[in-house]
Amino acid sequence: MTTDLPAIPGVSPVLEVPFHPDGSLDEGGFATVVARVLDTGVRSVMFPGFASEFHKLSDAERARLSVILLDRTRERDDVCAIVSIPDHGTVSALDRAREAVEAGADAINVLPPHFLGPSREAVAAHLAAVLDAVAPLPVILQYAPAQTGTALDADGIRELAAARPNLRMVKVESQPPHRLVAALGRGRRPLPAMVGYAGVQLPAALDAGAVGVQPGCSFVEIYQEIWRLHASGDPAAARGLHTRLLPYISTWMQHVELIVAAEKRVSVRRGWFGSDHCRAPGWALDRTELALVDRFVAEFAELLPGVAS
Repeated sequence: MTTDLPAIPGVSPVLEVPFHPDGSLDEGGFATVVARVLDTGVRSVMFPGFASEFHKLSDAERARLSVILLDRTRERDDVCAIVSIPDHGTVSALDRAREAVEAGADAINVLPPHFLGPSREAVAAHLAAVLDAVAPLPVILQYAPAQTGTALDADGIRELAAARPNLRMVKVESQPPHRLVAALGRGRRPLPAMVGYAGVQLPAALDAGAVGVQPGCSFVEIYQEIWRLHASGDPAAARGLHTRLLPYISTWMQHVELIVAAEKRVSVRRGWFGSDHCRAPGWALDRTELALVDRFVAEFAELLPGVAS
């Protein structure tokens, strides 16, 4: 898909990765995830992200799953396949980025390096190297300070974008996100932003000018309905649906591994794959957390086709 990335607003889910009960990769389950998510009508998807447990995948597994995704999106003009480059080391990040371009990725997402507290200059150099390696392919900068500790600001990001125009968008996961979203939208070259962090503060981000949201994928239809209501001129209804969703996602987002485990449980309830296994170290849902998933699927069953009772 050839695309001008800022023209792809809306809901852009991160694909989860199913495993068999013994922890081995469930390739068939991942293919089903791709198919089910694309069937919802989203215009873009991303892999791998925190929701994909990328840090527990081998290089070979990441490459294989990327092929499964790109094989299903390569000939589609209506879907943008975003391949994420979360590698900390610049050499490995450049290798993975070039491989993604060669495999047919429509856009690249880059996570700033963060282990052992690299300097601001080192982070900027890493990002610049990845941007240069894939140019002119569009790139999204993922800003997730709670997960990475990397401190950037709107001026620094805009400076990077001014020198490298293929930096087209920022995924904002700072809390609260609306300040950075609004700041990125100012200046001579505004940078579009989408919000992550499960969309916990999506209404405020939309008010600040966010053009999209990037949640997990197991209940993407709920986010799409929120987006549809907002885009159709009914922000009150959009906020109302988000208010119903908020108690669940705000609880699950207390820990990344918790929402990964909860979303996998939802996907199993939907029949997407057979096991909600998370690779260690992960989060084992207890009785209270399982009951919350049960309440969630019961409350939103009308928006989640395939949910088993």
